Amino acid sequence: MNWRAIKTIIHRDLLAVIRSKGVMIPLIIVPLIFMILLPAGLGLFFPAMMDMPGVNIPDISQFLDVLPPDVLAGFEGYTVEQLLIVFTLVYFMAPMFLIIPLMVASVVAADSFAGEKERKTLEAIIYTPTTDLELFTGKVLSALIPAVIVSLVGFVLYGITANLAAWPTMGRVFFPNMTWIVMVLWVAPATACMGLGATVIVSSKVNSFQEANQIAGVIVLPLLALVFAQVSGVMYLSLFLMLIVGLFFWLVAIGLLYVGVRTFRRTDIIARS
Repeated sequence: MNWRAIKTIIHRDLLAVIRSKGVMIPLIIVPLIFMILLPAGLGLFFPAMMDMPGVNIPDISQFLDVLPPDVLAGFEGYTVEQLLIVFTLVYFMAPMFLIIPLMVASVVAADSFAGEKERKTLEAIIYTPTTDLELFTGKVLSALIPAVIVSLVGFVLYGITANLAAWPTMGRVFFPNMTWIVMVLWVAPATACMGLGATVIVSSKVNSFQEANQIAGVIVLPLLALVFAQVSGVMYLSLFLMLIVGLFFWLVAIGLLYVGVRTFRRTDIIARS
């Protein structure tokens, strides 16, 4: 495989993403909301809410019932305000964090495949002396790299913001825990690859960025299911469960990317453009 050609494709696609306001605006605004505004607001909101007259403290007993004994023991001595902050910022926000790598990978991939067809700029690279596999690999990596970078940077920003905002209530550094570290290093890349695979397959069948992005967005449903499961107290994202979820996402991602690379043909793209 010609890695020099692949690097050229990656560089070209990343420059196109940076120059596109329609792609960059959601890639900046959505992570900022999730990684800074939400943890800052939640870290400051609950303590202030407790001091308001007539406010009912949320019932967290349903969530406590599903916690394993070893985790539950770590919460001994926490006040109600501290428990709410930990549950919200550490547990409830965990599956929502995975939306970030999924969104970044899907948006960049949709722009790289369907978006280029829509702008009529794909022909120039299709006729270059590269194989279909090299072209496919370059375009997939050009979407995966920013997704991983945004996840890592977002994780750091989220941790700093959460600890600073909740410090008056917590009085300690409570974030991250091992579950989050495994999620960022193991589950987040799998989620990005899963979104990539779905977007690549969809992009080969449609001719516009909006169509590819909207149809591939269905892949967010498993993440929403994790959010609802935690909120309802049905499950708890433990370290073990996070490892299992990551393995499942990797298997799905590998399957989708395999289908994508098997069906990717530049001649078909030319015929549809």
